[in-house]
Amino acid sequence: IWRLWCSPASPQSVTSPFVDPYNRTQYCKWPCECPETPPKCPPGVSLLMDGCDCCKTCAQQVGEVCNEADMCDYHKGLYCDYSSDKPRYEKGVCAYMSGSGCEHNGVIYRNGESFQPNCKYQCVCVNGAIGCVGLCTESQPPRVWCQTPRRIKVRGQCCEQWICDEPRRGRKTALRHAVEAETTNWHKNCITQTTSWSPCSKTCGRGLSMRISNANERCELFKESRLCNLRPCEVDITKHIKPGKKCLNIYREDQPTNLTISGCTSKKAYRPKYCGVCTDERCCIPYKSKTIDVEFECPNGAGFTWKMLWVQACFCNLSCRSPNDIFADLENYYGYPEVMN
Repeated sequence: IWRLWCSPASPQSVTSPFVDPYNRTQYCKWPCECPETPPKCPPGVSLLMDGCDCCKTCAQQVGEVCNEADMCDYHKGLYCDYSSDKPRYEKGVCAYMSGSGCEHNGVIYRNGESFQPNCKYQCVCVNGAIGCVGLCTESQPPRVWCQTPRRIKVRGQCCEQWICDEPRRGRKTALRHAVEAETTNWHKNCITQTTSWSPCSKTCGRGLSMRISNANERCELFKESRLCNLRPCEVDITKHIKPGKKCLNIYREDQPTNLTISGCTSKKAYRPKYCGVCTDERCCIPYKSKTIDVEFECPNGAGFTWKMLWVQACFCNLSCRSPNDIFADLENYYGYPEVMN
């Protein structure tokens, strides 16, 4: 009886449920055979070196199958969980590692979680930090013959498109004469390209914001700067908050005063608006403004003109950020850009 039980021909030994843990599938093959061009990954998916250290490949995402060759997207805090494939531990499933989440516009996102704050960006939370990629391709304005290009919002589409507004009386020159017109009057055909003003360099007191523009006679890109003062540093604005309220969105001095810079005084007296403060976690930042020219006079008789940010309205919200935050373009309130000229 003992011999029959242990015999290799026994049916019980053939149908044994045990699996050889050492007979594993070989996913890596050498020498490496890689495509000539790396794959193009969808927005938000990392391009990584595979686990064989051979080829570039698109990383596996949460819930997808992984193995020694197909790597999980560790940029999103993912790892390959082999716990359900005992005893071989050959195939796994991409899962989140423990890590701190992120907060954006009052919404908490888990570590490694992808989200779209709006239709123009795809973002991911990576251990407390948010990274984003643009979903709209940056297109160029129409060619030089179009003197008045502008971008418009198209119904049913997220990304804006360029159009050319022709004057009602029609072009004075036909399209075939565009090259000649460009040579004789090139400055008239200059397509103005101007970036948005950067956030103010200081949260209180006088600072600077910058932009790049070619709106000049030579149609050349230059860096422009303007003065900005979001709120005075020496005034305790919290004393002006009404009883029962926690925020003051706009603060303004009682009397107009002359502005000073480097010992020079503005020709006119101004009573600017400033963004207020909150006693809770909210912050107040400008969402509508314009740029004005301020003329200064100096004691020696010299004078100069400075561009200056003129705050028109501020908005108190929970999306607080520091100056020059790289995600400033993601913030949008009630359909208005944060700073509008």
